[in-house]
Amino acid sequence: MAPLSFPVPPLPKSGQLRAFWRAPASSTALAWHIACAAAAHRGPLLVVARDNQSAHQIEADLHTLLAGDGSLPVVPFPDWETLPYDQFSPHPDIISQRLSALHRLPTLQQGIVVVPVQTLMQRVAPLRYIVGGSFDLRVAQRLDLEAEKRRLESAGYRNVPQVMDPGDFAVRGGLLDVYPMGADTPLRIELLDEDIDSIRAFDPESQRSLDHVQEVKMLPGREVPMDDVSVERVLATLRERFDVDTRRSALYQDLKARLAPSGIEYYLPLFFQEARSAGSAARDATATLFDYLGETVLPLLAPGVGAAADAFWAQTQNRYEQRRHDVERPLLAPEELYQAPDTLREKLNGLPRIEVWAADHARIEDAQALGDQPLPPLPVAAKDAAPAEALKSFLGSYAGRVLIAADSPGRREALLEVLAAAGLKPEVIPNFAAFLPSPTGRRWREAPDEGTTLAASSSKKAAASSASVSSTAAQKKQVASGRTLTPTPLSHGDSLRSPAGEGLDSAGVEAMPAAFAIAVAPLDDGFALDDPHIAVLTERQLFPERAGQPRRTRRAGREPEAIIRDLGELTEGAPIVHEDHGVGRYRGLIVLDAGGMPGEFLEIEYAKGDRLYVPVAQLHLISRYSGASADTAPLHSLGGEQWSKAKRRAAEKVRDVAAELLEIQARRRARAGLALQVDRAMYEPFAAGFPFEETTDQLAAIEATLRDLGSSQPMDRVVCGDVGFGKTEVAVRAAFAAASAGKQVAVLVPTTLLAEQHYRNFRDRFADWPLRVEVLSRFKSAKEIKAELEKVADGGIDVIIGTHRLLQPDVKFKDLGLVVVDEEQRFGVRQKEALKALRANVHLLTLTATPIPRTLNMAMAGLRDLSIIATAPPNRLAVQTFVTAWDNALLREAFQRELARGGQLYFLHNDVESIGRMQRELSELVPEARIGIAHGQMPERELERVMLDFQKQRFNVLLSTTIIESGIDIPNANTIVINRADRFGLAQLHQLRGRVGRSHHRAYAYLLVPDRRSITGDAQKRLDAIASMDELGAGFTLATHDLEIRGAGELLGEDQSGQMAEVGFSLYTELLERAVRSIRQGKLPDLDAGEEARGAEVELHVPALIPDDYLPDVHTRLTLYKRISSARDSEQLRELQVEMIDRFGLLPDAVKHLFAIAELKLQANTLGIRKLELGENGGRIVFEAKPDVDPMTIIQMIQKQPRLYAMDGPDKLKLKLPLPEAADRFNAARGLLAALSPR
Repeated sequence: MAPLSFPVPPLPKSGQLRAFWRAPASSTALAWHIACAAAAHRGPLLVVARDNQSAHQIEADLHTLLAGDGSLPVVPFPDWETLPYDQFSPHPDIISQRLSALHRLPTLQQGIVVVPVQTLMQRVAPLRYIVGGSFDLRVAQRLDLEAEKRRLESAGYRNVPQVMDPGDFAVRGGLLDVYPMGADTPLRIELLDEDIDSIRAFDPESQRSLDHVQEVKMLPGREVPMDDVSVERVLATLRERFDVDTRRSALYQDLKARLAPSGIEYYLPLFFQEARSAGSAARDATATLFDYLGETVLPLLAPGVGAAADAFWAQTQNRYEQRRHDVERPLLAPEELYQAPDTLREKLNGLPRIEVWAADHARIEDAQALGDQPLPPLPVAAKDAAPAEALKSFLGSYAGRVLIAADSPGRREALLEVLAAAGLKPEVIPNFAAFLPSPTGRRWREAPDEGTTLAASSSKKAAASSASVSSTAAQKKQVASGRTLTPTPLSHGDSLRSPAGEGLDSAGVEAMPAAFAIAVAPLDDGFALDDPHIAVLTERQLFPERAGQPRRTRRAGREPEAIIRDLGELTEGAPIVHEDHGVGRYRGLIVLDAGGMPGEFLEIEYAKGDRLYVPVAQLHLISRYSGASADTAPLHSLGGEQWSKAKRRAAEKVRDVAAELLEIQARRRARAGLALQVDRAMYEPFAAGFPFEETTDQLAAIEATLRDLGSSQPMDRVVCGDVGFGKTEVAVRAAFAAASAGKQVAVLVPTTLLAEQHYRNFRDRFADWPLRVEVLSRFKSAKEIKAELEKVADGGIDVIIGTHRLLQPDVKFKDLGLVVVDEEQRFGVRQKEALKALRANVHLLTLTATPIPRTLNMAMAGLRDLSIIATAPPNRLAVQTFVTAWDNALLREAFQRELARGGQLYFLHNDVESIGRMQRELSELVPEARIGIAHGQMPERELERVMLDFQKQRFNVLLSTTIIESGIDIPNANTIVINRADRFGLAQLHQLRGRVGRSHHRAYAYLLVPDRRSITGDAQKRLDAIASMDELGAGFTLATHDLEIRGAGELLGEDQSGQMAEVGFSLYTELLERAVRSIRQGKLPDLDAGEEARGAEVELHVPALIPDDYLPDVHTRLTLYKRISSARDSEQLRELQVEMIDRFGLLPDAVKHLFAIAELKLQANTLGIRKLELGENGGRIVFEAKPDVDPMTIIQMIQKQPRLYAMDGPDKLKLKLPLPEAADRFNAARGLLAALSPR
């Protein structure tokens, strides 16, 4: 069978060095042409991108386009993702990927190497180091464990207690756990005597074994060697060339102790100097990526590469000049670490290459177009009467084949539903490769204007027969005439398969794939090609309003309401609230037969052993009990008066509270004229100066804050985000917007250290703008403070930062417009009263990691605006948290783990009197540690010096009191040990733990406690909560745990805590929300309200549940049941389906029924229907007392079809129709609701 073929884009011809491509309109089209060129070129294709983001995008698109084609490997060589001369090292995952690439490149016969231009400029370890430092381990091989430990340490691997990251290893008895560089998972090597008995992959999180492997390739553990010879060579260079003070230099001392200092990669050339001859300088023996790729490499330069190289070089030189005078950490010149842009250009000029030019290139007319066409927007609007009219029109007119590329299986299913509603049914295919017109594998043919045939050697057999790249006579004729193989244009009534026999030869080549198909193929953008004649549509074309917003997988329970009311954490016996029946105890999920159909029910036990079985469709009536400890939670009786009385008391209190809070809010709203005009011409360049990429949540919080500032009513916004998630930048942007509009800004913080930290951050960000930032601090003299207060009063200071000193009467502002409060929970009652007075007059922005319960409640009730930053910065890893008793061996391992990777530690000991003794103990335990002390009783200047020394890495362990709780931002410190953690509050523990994990390194928190039997029950609960919340963004969840541990007294005052303890925090908040909503609408809150939350009951007598063989975990099932029953609209249900398919696979029929019933329930709620019930012989609808259905509609239905419909009493409509199958009942239910809906 002769496969179909694809054209090769222009490559450098014989005797030519360059080919010029015109950049396609679509980035994914460029990736397609890169794949075609790589398949035709006999050697590696080196794709040089302008930056990391472009490289990642090209790599991702190539992986999708080449899915299933092992003949064209895509090998990324990632950037370190650190700035030049940074004092911390790249993440082990990045080093692992780079070492894997360096090991693979010398033997890469054909494939695609993707690299950002700044990374191509780097000098790297020579090939001899990568090859010479690699070795194999295989089953049945003899292995001396002690010798292997020494070999691994010499190769740069880290000896740790538990293997978590690439480059770790641990020895326990006859087991060697090791995470080889370049491997996807760590390996567990089991010895029998001195022979390797087995090698198994294992999961680093659960530590459970996975698959067996026979052998493993061990690569070096670092990009620099840490053997004695290499390290001594570097130490000698530091002494002789740089004349460092060997006693003060942390870099020198760490290397001498055989610890790899953080940022050691920026000394890489020193490790590879050739031995010197007498009187001559050492020769640099580093390599570049070209040394690994060989002579057959073909570089492809993406648009903008030259300018990006020049910009990076300027940045590197600038950072070198700023930092070169640090005698304790001497720097290598940029030329030693990188190839200069001119050197790189000279290298590239000597090689055949492809240059891709953007449309604005001066010589764009000389570049060749690649045969792709721009795609029009084809918007699909699910709510429109004709939701896919543009797409239908395109399918009818386009002569080629069309693929819809979905981001995930869940998105594919959602798209199929939308398309089906529009009468379109694409064929589902597994991936992009299945859409291509070659049934037996890809082959690329010569382009019509090329003089030589360029065949892809897509496997070892590719060159076996010249016939493999030949075409049939019919195909050759078409190619010669310039036509391409196309199926007959599709009309929408036709089958969505290409016509049988189209383009086939007599040998019977298989038919072309589907003319209209859909596949899971996450691509950046859509594209259309002339040959093959295909169009690929992504969601960018179908949903243009989402263009430029990369999809994030929605995490369950991230919304505040979902976090608080989540049922996923329930354990058997936990208190639980049913809105109609009160507080009982959760006894699990149980499957029961209901009307002959299996259904899953929540079992609740009440007083006297009574049981209530709640259908999963009614889980919106269930909430997790919060407000007191589980031990003191009430237990109500089924059918008793106790619950209804408690609920009514709570509702009465809630009504009063809602009115009071709304009155406060109304007074604020009445103060008009505070609108600030944000000068976008100034603001946009300022925002662009932020050196990191904002997360989606962070951008949303910034935009919401700017909107509030532009409102005439005072802003009162709470930004809740975990420590290090970017709250400060929200405040910086708001402060700039206010200050540039002529208003003064006060930034209020709880501690002097945090004031200094914010002062440095604000000053750095405002450095290029004519705005003055100052700080009121105890580090300043009284004379300095007086002078600054005068400037504040005169308007000479735009942004003033300080502690509660800013709230003193002598602080007068000329024109205060914005107050930023950081860590509100750290202020006392008097400060909060002063803030309350401010709140009505100025814009207020509150930043918090764990909101106090009052703030939490007001935000939940909609009385204070809330922004949650729940997305971690890129590469940020969760803090691994351990609760343990004091153990010398464990502590020594914790210290060594951090020091071995060049990091720093905090050791928190909150007792000034014994802190000196603790320093001596730690020095004996870890002699190589350099320990500094900080506490609040030190003189201000000395404390400032200590903190600065720690920041400069002059010592690597900071022994301190809770003075570090706020204000220390040391990205290189990634381990914290908290002594007597049982004595701290939950929010405080969370804040302290947030001191670490502020970079992309794995961080560790060790909470030391005495014997658990000797600590209080509340302390135990706090420790369990902080240990379980080790995921990123847990601060909000911890605030709700605080309610359970401390009780609800702090929420809105002691007088309400009794009512809350009776009904639980979740229901109390819901009652408050309803009361606020009623009062806003001018209605008196109905104390017996609850019907609106109850919603319609839909019973179709079909199995509707999540089977345990589909999802075995009961907690996850419970959470999903709750989310389905609580969904507020069809879009939420669709998102949930997408999420479930992505997480667990295609939905079984019973789950599809569950979603369909939830959809019917939403429709029934809008019509005022209490119950919809259908079975084999028909069914009935029960209406509420005042349904939203026109009585004439019901009368007309009965008059037109009296045999079908009849009234049964004043509130029931009967349906007499046989409905034997589930599909019949769903169709009948949808028809009924549609008939009753207003036209």
